[in-house]
Amino acid sequence: MEVKGKKIGFVLTGSFCTFSKTIPKIKELTKLGANITPIMSYNSYELDTKFGKANDFIKEIEEICKKEIIHTIQEAEPIGPKHITDIMIVAPASGNTMSKLACDIIDTPATMAVKSHLRNNLPVVIAPSTNNGLGANLVSIGKLINRKNYYFVPFRQDNPITKPRSIVFDSNYIIKTIEAALDGEQIEPILL
Repeated sequence: MEVKGKKIGFVLTGSFCTFSKTIPKIKELTKLGANITPIMSYNSYELDTKFGKANDFIKEIEEICKKEIIHTIQEAEPIGPKHITDIMIVAPASGNTMSKLACDIIDTPATMAVKSHLRNNLPVVIAPSTNNGLGANLVSIGKLINRKNYYFVPFRQDNPITKPRSIVFDSNYIIKTIEAALDGEQIEPILL
């Protein structure tokens, strides 16, 4: 299904090294006619890192979406009741966020946004990016892969030599995964 006219919640969590791959996809989705609601976890909204300043990311995302970023639990809670989104993507999805979702821990704007969206039985796309994806986070990934309404952007090992447990999504598959998830399908293979 095409993304044109779809209401997409786009959640960014604290895997800052992939913002340079995800923010251009927000722009691409808007050019394709999607209506993007930007959402950020506490850390992604507040922390400056070696990958950039939080205020610069916020300004860029809000300019692209023409909306203010949802960045509190209180702002995220009405997403489901008000039917603000048709589909939600978490890109990047940090290991911390995936583990919280797998255990139903709702204590950030990101996890509240997903929980609120899921109350309408709608798809959530996960784009994993974590240094421990093939370690302790693998249990959480497995739980989410086997849950109804969760779909994964295909991913691979980030750097098998120096970071053997690290995984990262392939940003080239973000839009394809969203389109497939809107049709209730998972892109295969998940592991690249």
